[in-house]
Amino acid sequence: MDIREDAGTDAVGSSLSEPEIQALTQALNDEYRALATYDQVLRDFGPVRPFLNIREAEARHAAALISLFERYGVPVPPNPWPNNVPRYASVRDACDAGIQSEIENAALFERLKALTTHPDILAVFEMLQSASREHHVPAFQRCTQRGATQPHRGGSRNRW
Repeated sequence: MDIREDAGTDAVGSSLSEPEIQALTQALNDEYRALATYDQVLRDFGPVRPFLNIREAEARHAAALISLFERYGVPVPPNPWPNNVPRYASVRDACDAGIQSEIENAALFERLKALTTHPDILAVFEMLQSASREHHVPAFQRCTQRGATQPHRGGSRNRW
């Protein structure tokens, strides 16, 4: 059986409203921005945590959103953010910015959830919002508490 057949009436064949398409686009753009920002931090400072782990999570988040674009037959927008993101003077400055960015990301998903009733889209939005609130913000807060003079490199990898 094709996976699309298992997905029920809320999958392929269902059209999305313009607000739903815009919500997916805003969500993906935000994930693209985070991914490009964390890539830049890694280029500037090497494989420092939490950026190494969160960068991997952001790639998974973008992939989850891209799968929704594909499921609904909506063209996937290109990523405008590589080489178009801020650079930071220190890991601590980047972590401070990461805290704010992830708080804003969680708030974005709260607004975007109101624009759709599709259970699969809502589930992805809720998963991404939860990752920002429960994992990314605390990781950046720990980074800020460590301070710029003690970057944590490599080490164990979290799954979030």
